[in-house]
Amino acid sequence: MGRPLIGVSTYLESGARWGVWELEAALLPAGYPRLVQRAGGLAAMLPPDDPAQAAATVARLDGVVVAGGPDVDPGRYGTERSPRTGPPSPERDAWELALIRAALDSGTPLLGICRGMQLLNVALGGTLLQHIDGHVKDVGVFGRHEVTPVAGSLYAGAVPEVSAVPTYHHQAVDRLGEGLLVSAHAADGTVEAVELPGPAWVLGVQWHPEMGEDLRVMHALVRAAS
Repeated sequence: MGRPLIGVSTYLESGARWGVWELEAALLPAGYPRLVQRAGGLAAMLPPDDPAQAAATVARLDGVVVAGGPDVDPGRYGTERSPRTGPPSPERDAWELALIRAALDSGTPLLGICRGMQLLNVALGGTLLQHIDGHVKDVGVFGRHEVTPVAGSLYAGAVPEVSAVPTYHHQAVDRLGEGLLVSAHAADGTVEAVELPGPAWVLGVQWHPEMGEDLRVMHALVRAAS
């Protein structure tokens, strides 16, 4: 069999610049496709599209990654916007929520990374803490902290030990979405990974594996997608 095709959601930004060009562009940090490739998959970019096309899109994929990015619109989980929450990205929220629902409906393996984990929680009726102090030390600089797996969890099956992970987030899971279980946490109790028990492979991690050298989470997704 060939390498499984893994779709990764992307930004859609105006004013991107390269060479002599300044245009609207579908953007994805190179760490994401590289991580998919290093773990044995083929990477496909999934820029924001008509949410009605999400099921047909997912049907052509072997796995889905919902990437990190801007804060989820608090209106998506019935909460007023905090002054510390970033500007909304309605097109990306709508598209990625549709991708998540399509993956869950079809049993397609799904990995949410940072924002992707938070959006998975919201898609299942959960809520978010709009700001937690101390998890972003410097603006635009990734930090590291330890996460502890929950014994017996899907995440612990891939990474059984306490490990230091690359991280950049100021929001976190508050109320868990329906059916989700916590599969890792930080020393301060912050939820660092969630999963959905069942026959399908569904995992969300709060950190950024694409910024590190540990391939095990992506390896697990690629194996599930194979």
